[in-house]
Amino acid sequence: MGDRGTSNHSEVTDFILVGFRVRPELHILLFLLFLLVYAMGLLGNVGMMVVIMTDPRLNTPMYFFLGNLSIIDLFYSSVIAPKALINFWSESKSISFAGCVTQLFLFVLFIVTEGFLLAAMAYDRFIAICNPLLYSVQMSTRLCSQLVVGSYFCGCVSSVLQTSMTFTLSFCASRAIDHLYCDDRPLQRISCSDLYIHKMVSFFLCSIIILPTVIVIIVSYVYIVSTVLKIRSTEGRKKAFSTCSSHLGVVSVLYGAVFFVYLTPDTFPELSKVASLCYTLVTPMLNPLIYSLRNRGVKEALRKILGKNVFSFNSILTLI
Repeated sequence: MGDRGTSNHSEVTDFILVGFRVRPELHILLFLLFLLVYAMGLLGNVGMMVVIMTDPRLNTPMYFFLGNLSIIDLFYSSVIAPKALINFWSESKSISFAGCVTQLFLFVLFIVTEGFLLAAMAYDRFIAICNPLLYSVQMSTRLCSQLVVGSYFCGCVSSVLQTSMTFTLSFCASRAIDHLYCDDRPLQRISCSDLYIHKMVSFFLCSIIILPTVIVIIVSYVYIVSTVLKIRSTEGRKKAFSTCSSHLGVVSVLYGAVFFVYLTPDTFPELSKVASLCYTLVTPMLNPLIYSLRNRGVKEALRKILGKNVFSFNSILTLI
């Protein structure tokens, strides 16, 4: 199929993911860099899930949310990375129409779900610090499960609306997507449809998705900070802040990257590609690192697991 002359989106059978516009000799370096970051993200998130599931001391609401965060990071990085890695070695760099729809659907599903889950985690920290005596009552297993299921539900609804709206556009300008993966803004650039209504609806969707989660996070931390500042002892304040620092770091990285990407003008597509890597590959890699380095419970559980493995290894060597 040629690049032009397609008057209806149903006639498009595939797209081309342009990726980074760099010299061919740099493809190997980028491939190795992508592979390293993706592998570290996989190992980190799988390791985090194993630690949480195997240590009974981590059977608390905070770690229940953290385990789900690792699952989401694992899946949504896997929606993007494998195809991007293949395209470094592929001459055609093509993705089928169905594959593009699936990629956009899953990406939106997991990224929106993560936003709502981070808001739920902020609420969890608010209850833990501002109402510690009622924490076990208010953050019941039922409520935690409802918050996680609700996060996935919001992600699914948002994904269905965004994906269906995007692929009702007509793609007759080109089939070359100037991006690393199928995303709404790059697809808009190759559409010949009137984008006014599409952009208005997209803005409305983003507003009802991002604003509630950001408001919950900001309000929770306003109450947390005001409560912590009332603690007289320096050690007490430090301990209270340490329980929130990991979550705050994850929120800052994710929302900072998302805002940067979607506020970057279309005239800088390469900059947008680099920034998009922050929340598609770098954030899933950093999240387990942030929580393992800043969280005492996770560090103790890791030492326990590593200690057992070292002991088992030494026992085997002794028997040999």
